[in-house]
Amino acid sequence: MPVPTELNLHRQSRVLEIAYEDGTRFHLPCEYLRVYSPSAEVQGHAPDQRVIQAGKEGVGIDRIEPVGNYAVCLHFDDEHNTGIYSWEYLYRLGVEQEQLWREYLDELEQTGYQRKVRPS
Repeated sequence: MPVPTELNLHRQSRVLEIAYEDGTRFHLPCEYLRVYSPSAEVQGHAPDQRVIQAGKEGVGIDRIEPVGNYAVCLHFDDEHNTGIYSWEYLYRLGVEQEQLWREYLDELEQTGYQRKVRPS
């Protein structure tokens, strides 16, 4: 199981930077982490029950709470805080970021939602 050696929240850019002991480093936007929350509220109890999370472009993380030695709970500023992000799940989100992000954008497009891009 991959274990992080660093976890840095960049509040202004809304990015969680994670470094793992194997040398891998990921920069995961808060929006991406929020829309792929592992909570049942987002994922449902089966793959076909997943709820598309539109309107999360500006979401940030207020705090990060450790959960044992294996995970963190991310407290988002939209009050979502029910997902437990295991080290393994965060690693998977990093490895599959490009593909999962594309799938998310496709899902939004299918619903007709137009993402509002934040100014840099």
